[in-house]
Amino acid sequence: MQGVYLKLYVPQTVKHDGTLLYEWLLKQAHGMGIHGGSVFRAVACFGRHGRLHEEHFFELAGDLPVTVEFFATDDAILKLLTLLKNEQISLFYIKLPAEGAVTTD
Repeated sequence: MQGVYLKLYVPQTVKHDGTLLYEWLLKQAHGMGIHGGSVFRAVACFGRHGRLHEEHFFELAGDLPVTVEFFATDDAILKLLTLLKNEQISLFYIKLPAEGAVTTD
């Protein structure tokens, strides 16, 4: 299947409509018919400001981002990005053409 891979960088503690933003994104994508999405937490990172963020053992709520990833049709990804724009949610993302398949086919 030809499609689009979308990776969004989301602050892990930010909420939208009272829900953690990454959870809100998964719910919205599911409601749009996107068949799957995943959230991954970073161990360490730096961004455009060059400040290093690292997870430490005693931190309870860090400022590290999570990544939210989807693989879907171009139309579905465009619909999700349009929703983010309409909701005025500003996130950095990576969007790439991709191919998906099952190894047993």
